[in-house]
Amino acid sequence: MTNNTSYQAINWNAIEDMIDKLTWEKLTEQFWLDTRIPLSNDLDDWRTLSAAEKDMFGKVFGGLTLLDTLQSEDAIERLRLTARTQHEEAVLNNIQFMESVHAKSYSSIFSTLNSKAEIEQIFNWTNNHEVIQYKALKINDIYKNGTDLQAKAASVLLESFLFYSGFFAPLYYLGNNKLANVAEIIKLIIRDESVHGTYIGYKFQLGFDQLPEAEQAELKNWVYEVLFDLYQNESKFTQMLYDEIGLTEKVKVFIRYNANKALQNLGFDPLFPDTADDVDPIVMNGISTGTSNHDFFSQVGNGYLLGAVEAMSDSDYTQWL
Repeated sequence: MTNNTSYQAINWNAIEDMIDKLTWEKLTEQFWLDTRIPLSNDLDDWRTLSAAEKDMFGKVFGGLTLLDTLQSEDAIERLRLTARTQHEEAVLNNIQFMESVHAKSYSSIFSTLNSKAEIEQIFNWTNNHEVIQYKALKINDIYKNGTDLQAKAASVLLESFLFYSGFFAPLYYLGNNKLANVAEIIKLIIRDESVHGTYIGYKFQLGFDQLPEAEQAELKNWVYEVLFDLYQNESKFTQMLYDEIGLTEKVKVFIRYNANKALQNLGFDPLFPDTADDVDPIVMNGISTGTSNHDFFSQVGNGYLLGAVEAMSDSDYTQWL
């Protein structure tokens, strides 16, 4: 970014990679904050849920908070070291901020739906349970000790795959006319993560294509091994969260489908046979619906009207580039 004689000002009129500019515009167009979503409107729905359902949601959002914290604190710091352009570094700065917004959004949900004692219990579980910690520590170890391309691949696996066991619940309950505002936040986060995963996957592919054939094969095998290991842990996580309410098998289909999406972002073939047709249509419909709430006082909707809030189809919710 600099040379020995001067510090280089970023020049957005001299773009080296047009994907950097397009991604910046996409991310700023869909900027949002959790404070604009009326979560308290979901309290009546929350009171109708069973103790098992409330416990599931607490653990779901605790796990999502952990992963977003990892992305905001460690992932982007690592990826920034390998930025090809100043514009790429600017995009990564935007991604880092929005990952922090995502993490904070879950605390907004907790403060609305849970007591102080319940919140402390959720975070204690999140910070200490071996299954949820396994995936966070494995990804972070790659950030700390992996190669540049391994770090990019790990970030894509997290963004495009590991989040989705948690995303399933609010989308499913939205389809059953419950917790609409909680689901609104999740849909906004999914919209962001779809861009993050695709963009970082694109940067991975640029580097991958420059490797000798033997190194490509070695890295590709490594990615599949890491993904399958994470999938086995994710299956345990899914059973732990969803067995009691009978949704485990539906969630497993969803996470396998998104594991394939992560591989697609990296330029690789799918590992699992699951397709969009196998995913519960209620959940796919939740993904494919644009944001719905609107603040009539400020005339700002949850999409913030910085650009039209497009509906996301199966083909573009992780593949918009």
